Amino acid sequence: MTSPVVSIAHHSGYGHTAVLAEAVRSGAVQAGAEAHLIKVDEITEEQWAVLDRSDAIVFGSPTYMGTASAAFHAFAEATSARWATQDWKDKLAAGFTNSGSKSGDKLHTLQYFQILAAQLGMHWVNLGLLPGWNSSTGSDTDLNRLGVFLGAAAQTNVDEGPDAVHKADLATAEHLGRRVTETAKAFGAGRTAPAA
Repeated sequence: MTSPVVSIAHHSGYGHTAVLAEAVRSGAVQAGAEAHLIKVDEITEEQWAVLDRSDAIVFGSPTYMGTASAAFHAFAEATSARWATQDWKDKLAAGFTNSGSKSGDKLHTLQYFQILAAQLGMHWVNLGLLPGWNSSTGSDTDLNRLGVFLGAAAQTNVDEGPDAVHKADLATAEHLGRRVTETAKAFGAGRTAPAA
């Protein structure tokens, strides 16, 4: 099959989520995807067309006040045209987020992404990792150090810039990009396989 098209539709208020988006893109490219970064607060008609032809869309936003940012919510509302015609039905979806606190209600943001994907008829790809950093032999360098299953979650101190995004969180985001790409390949192979 041809390389799957994976788009990372994200908003970043202070640059932290943009760094994670780049890590997701890097993982997707490593796994063989044609990958696109799309800033949802600056989205163009050409970029909407890229999303329409994508095999997978990975949603990303900081978690503000327990949910995705206002800019991401505006993008989500704009997908209603795709919802009405089910243009994104059977695409893959996944998500990632960042907040200042270890929990920071990031799970709610990921659940919001999952519901958005479900409304659009998409199939959700979870992180597929056991939790890290939860035993005496674990460390904060473990993949999935925050123990989130639904998507890639990151924590960055509120008084530090994008260069302080934790290396384990970046590696977890890369893992998500690879996993989405490998899942897209499997879905694509299934669609093109001859009927038994």
